Amino acid sequence: MVSASTDYGYDSKVEGGVIVSRADAAINWIRTNSMWPMPMGLACCAIELMAVGGARFDIARFGAEVMRFSPRQADCMIVAGTVTYKMAPQVRRIYDQMASPKWVIAMGACASSGGMYRSYATLQGVDRIVPVDVYVSGCPPRPEALLDALMKLQAKVQREPSARRLLSA
Repeated sequence: MVSASTDYGYDSKVEGGVIVSRADAAINWIRTNSMWPMPMGLACCAIELMAVGGARFDIARFGAEVMRFSPRQADCMIVAGTVTYKMAPQVRRIYDQMASPKWVIAMGACASSGGMYRSYATLQGVDRIVPVDVYVSGCPPRPEALLDALMKLQAKVQREPSARRLLSA
């Protein structure tokens, strides 16, 4: 009879303390669980964005509690609120300063489509100046909606071919 200490079974996933995986899966797992948002709180939606960082909604569960106010350290821009034409070049400049890969969440009706402001001063959707990955509807959107958008963004990042992109860079 073989004792439990001399079990010679072979596990294809774990052998000798080494876990075997694809590079894409490992890189994307790291990226999805350590997104550092760049908050662009431009109007009332910024209050809801701040609420997500509190204990009640706890964005830390998703690895995104480190709000970075430096674009060089952030990889997920959250545009929360009304983007005016006067502010649009600065939003684009901050987006351009972010390191790749980078993602954008448009939070609220104003960031997504201009909201109720159909005026000469309001940009009718932030997607006219930066590519948006996930839209959050509402005026203002609930913090739960932002967490749902973050989960959708994480699912999108999980499917990206990241290893090939790293080798070509």
